[in-house]
Amino acid sequence: MASNLKVIFLFLWSLLCEGGDVNVQQNPLIQVALLKEEVSIPCEVTFRYTLKYTKFSIFYYWFNSSGQRTSIYNQEENVQIPPGKENTTITKSYNHKTMPLESHSSGTYYCEVQWSDIQKMGNGVYILVRETGYTETSYGWDILITFTALLAALSITATALLVWKRKALCPKRNQLNILRQKIETRPPSASPPPPSPVYDCLNSQQVEVYSVLESNTKNPEPRRKPPGKTSEKQETLEESCDTLYENI
Repeated sequence: MASNLKVIFLFLWSLLCEGGDVNVQQNPLIQVALLKEEVSIPCEVTFRYTLKYTKFSIFYYWFNSSGQRTSIYNQEENVQIPPGKENTTITKSYNHKTMPLESHSSGTYYCEVQWSDIQKMGNGVYILVRETGYTETSYGWDILITFTALLAALSITATALLVWKRKALCPKRNQLNILRQKIETRPPSASPPPPSPVYDCLNSQQVEVYSVLESNTKNPEPRRKPPGKTSEKQETLEESCDTLYENI
């Protein structure tokens, strides 16, 4: 029983060792191509320099969007072992260039390697076929030019406002400075007494006129007098009126 388990263990270990000596990888995972353009299908094969693994077959095929498999190419490889490199591991590239692609050529492309008793398949690379390439738009330049023009307009407007405000405030400041200089440079002197108002003279004369009028009302003149004769009170009233008009 123990011997049977040992045989099974050795068999599984040999399978693992054999599988670990070879490998197939495909990078990058996605490619973009244009119509009528040739694309290289990546295929990197890792194997050991032994008589068992230096001879293998490579198959290239692809699956379309419907899941249909289409063979592309296959080739046989028999690698020579360099002197002194026996039992060493190496990775070699076996890329295959496709025919010019068509609009229906978008799909996943695979690389598969078969040895005498081992079969390894790559993870596949998806190729997207486009009719036109990338066209660069000029939106960035338009935005930059618009932004620059807007900044220039704002700066010009702000400068004009500052100049206008300075012109409006400078005359007032100059006048205030001139008045301040005049006040500071004027020598101190006794201010003349303010002139007596005219109304004081008028008030004194009005009092005299009113007093004369009041005396006339108390002693009225006779109704009929000779034209050439005047009373003293009438002369006094006329003199007071003349004096009032002269003062005015």
